[in-house]
Amino acid sequence: MTENTDRECATSDSAGCSAQQKRPDETAEQFMERQELAQRMCQIGQKIFVLSGKGGVGKSTVAANLAISLALAGKRVGLLDIDIHGPSIPKLLGLEGTPMQGSENSIVPVGYGDTLKVMSIGFLLRDRDDAVIWRGPMKYGVIKQFLKDVEWGELDYLVVDSPPGTGDEPLTVAQLIPDADGAVIVTTPQEIAVADVRKCINFCRQLSLPILGVIENMSGFVCPKCGETVDIFKAGGGEAMARDMGVPFLGKIPIDPQIVEASDAGKPYVYHYARTETAIAFARIVKPLMGTGETRSESPERQEGDGTMRIAIPLAGGRLSLHFGHCEEFALLDVDADKKEITNKETTAAPPHEPGLLPRWLHEQGASVIIAGGMGSRAQGLFAQNGIQVVVGARAAEPEQIVMAYLDGSLEAGDNICDH
Repeated sequence: MTENTDRECATSDSAGCSAQQKRPDETAEQFMERQELAQRMCQIGQKIFVLSGKGGVGKSTVAANLAISLALAGKRVGLLDIDIHGPSIPKLLGLEGTPMQGSENSIVPVGYGDTLKVMSIGFLLRDRDDAVIWRGPMKYGVIKQFLKDVEWGELDYLVVDSPPGTGDEPLTVAQLIPDADGAVIVTTPQEIAVADVRKCINFCRQLSLPILGVIENMSGFVCPKCGETVDIFKAGGGEAMARDMGVPFLGKIPIDPQIVEASDAGKPYVYHYARTETAIAFARIVKPLMGTGETRSESPERQEGDGTMRIAIPLAGGRLSLHFGHCEEFALLDVDADKKEITNKETTAAPPHEPGLLPRWLHEQGASVIIAGGMGSRAQGLFAQNGIQVVVGARAAEPEQIVMAYLDGSLEAGDNICDH
């Protein structure tokens, strides 16, 4: 990712910028428009397209929850819905009917929280049931407007939700953002969907658009009553296809009826159901997109070969704090999980208790596990997105006692005393 989100765009001053040179086949007006587009885009770090070869695979749901996951991780994110004929993003985020603001030359995107900006044709329709009956040139024009005239400002990520297939909209956005970081391809496991996704991958290759990876959505359903996993749409088709075509596989997202409820209610699923297996799957998928690799192992037993890990314990008065957000300091203990021994311990003052800061800070300290008395569901989701396993319900004790009990499997964890 080019580190240019913390400075003014240098397009007008940089001789090496492609937007500096007028192309032989473009008019002065087209040249100026291309410069304006470049000025907008150079303030954005990574541009990620979410594509699917087939409709009905949950692409927009995946795009919305990926954007929310990035925003919850403290990133500045833009979410652009270029599905002209079936915009879903306003509904998924509960933004239907939100009035648009802007001037003669610019459009202000709709804000969602502090770190997410959203734009969709759905905001411009008088009635949500209005049909958009446009041919290719009109769709090209409005997508260019969304990129060039929307005041995106400085962003770490721009997530572009495209309609299914390989038609006008994805082709347009790929041509207008030739330096895009790549595409995330969404499929469901069954062959009828996987076959169309193969075409989508070939589409990306023909346009020299990097493929960041494949997500297998609706991959298995875990019965909430008996715990049995039922592969309603089969399983593993997307993973096998990614392997066959030589592209990365980002992960599987299981079916959860709460996704339907959350989507219909306009509530971002990963925010409101952060402790579910499906939300954790989203967190794992976001990790490689942020360039931080795969999520760490969930337990020390899985770290064979190199069993070293760092465990964080929030402290109050030298003992485990019943709520991590009220702690005075953290004990950071390095352990050898294979030998089940503590190799080093250090204590450090807790940083300011600002929203979302502690998970990022502990990740920077190298922690892979945090053991706490209580922790809210949103905080648990943020820790998961930073690759940190959460153990809650532990009782107040010396940090060494807690860690040794965790390593030998005797840690007694009661109820989570915090669930806000």
